[in-house]
Amino acid sequence: MQATERHFRLLTETIAAVNSTLDLEEVLNLVARRVADALGAEACFVYLYDERADELVLRATHGTRVEEMTKRPRMHIGEGITGAAAAERAPIMIAAHAELDPRFKAFPNLPEDRFQSILAVPILARDRMEGALNVRTVEAREFTPAEVELLEAIASQVAQSIQHARLYAAAQRRVEELEALARISEAVSESLYLEESLAAIVRTTMDALHATGSALVLEDGNIAWPEGRPGKFAERLPLRWRGRQIGELVCDRDSPFSEADRQLLASIAHHAAVALEHGRAVMRGVLAQEIHHRVKNNLQTVASLLRLQARDANADPRRALEESVNRVLAIATVHEVLTQRHDEEVELQELLNRLRGMLVHDLAAGKRVEAVLEQISLAGSRATALALVFSELLQNALEHGGDDVRIELTRREGDVVLAIADSGVGPQGGVEGTGLSIVRALVRDELKGSFELRADGGTRAEVVFPAS
Repeated sequence: MQATERHFRLLTETIAAVNSTLDLEEVLNLVARRVADALGAEACFVYLYDERADELVLRATHGTRVEEMTKRPRMHIGEGITGAAAAERAPIMIAAHAELDPRFKAFPNLPEDRFQSILAVPILARDRMEGALNVRTVEAREFTPAEVELLEAIASQVAQSIQHARLYAAAQRRVEELEALARISEAVSESLYLEESLAAIVRTTMDALHATGSALVLEDGNIAWPEGRPGKFAERLPLRWRGRQIGELVCDRDSPFSEADRQLLASIAHHAAVALEHGRAVMRGVLAQEIHHRVKNNLQTVASLLRLQARDANADPRRALEESVNRVLAIATVHEVLTQRHDEEVELQELLNRLRGMLVHDLAAGKRVEAVLEQISLAGSRATALALVFSELLQNALEHGGDDVRIELTRREGDVVLAIADSGVGPQGGVEGTGLSIVRALVRDELKGSFELRADGGTRAEVVFPAS
């Protein structure tokens, strides 16, 4: 009677202990410790059933620290003495020399062979396999029927606690996933900058998956926004938008990814695809506004040039129209370079070479044109003014100068120097036409520089303006 009361008290205390928490790891460690204490055993091993792999996985121990193992022991149902108890759904007791039993399975990092006896029982919840546990003693021991019933009763109650803990863990995991996705949605919706949105997604991915590293790979293969370091395991999830792959989400960590992890990564990848397209749409809108702004300014410049041309009552209409066409083409060339580069600055070497090719083709039959151009960048608005200045000066040199024309673009003490020299005599009688008036106005008002036209064995037009 006393043994029965003691077993009932031990069962009650063990159940109360394991039901005191919903944390699965804490439940399993409590089970291992309480069961060993209840039965006076030196060790207890608790295995959980991994349904996907159809394996029993050691999750908690008393008498040996599972955390110190480099690799967790795993065995299939029916493998080893504990696996056999799970397969038979019934207790198995071996009183002595358990390591000699043909069903015994040795693990290199689990010193079970130092124990003589074993009592193993399945952990079942309404016939559903949840795992198995065993108790071990160093000395040979015959477990009584009452002790076997006690361990079965504990295992039955533990099964319910494991189910509750798993549900709680799943709920907690779902809350964490929703919080992660909410942070990503907030970052995507609040930021107008693509870089900020995607950087937030990478950081959130690392936090939510406890990853060692993460990155977004764009469709051109460029790795963008990398964080952390590579891990032993990696997952690559495609970013899809309207049936088209536009990139990949990469996640690294040192532990394997579960199916739940992959589902979360799939959700994050979907948000990343939305963010990527959202950011690109915003950039396209900003670019369109910038293009409209540039077109409006350019049209206003064209209108001003045409008004200035119209004031010259003595101008030849055909020649005036040709000059206006060249000015419009110069502005269009700047616009084209800016659009192709997707940048706010223009490489002057490229711009001037394009304009030179256009004007030389039309005006320089039989003339020798040499160009020495340094690599210099200039903001788009100032590049437009310089393109008009260059076109006017080169057109004058090609039409009125000698057979040799030299173009120079250099830096001089923080300034940019544009010079066009030819072997001609320059404007006659000190009278400057509309073209040179346009040059002087643009250099003074737009480039904030100086213009000099001098004759010295030919004609040299020189424009000097600040580089910034």
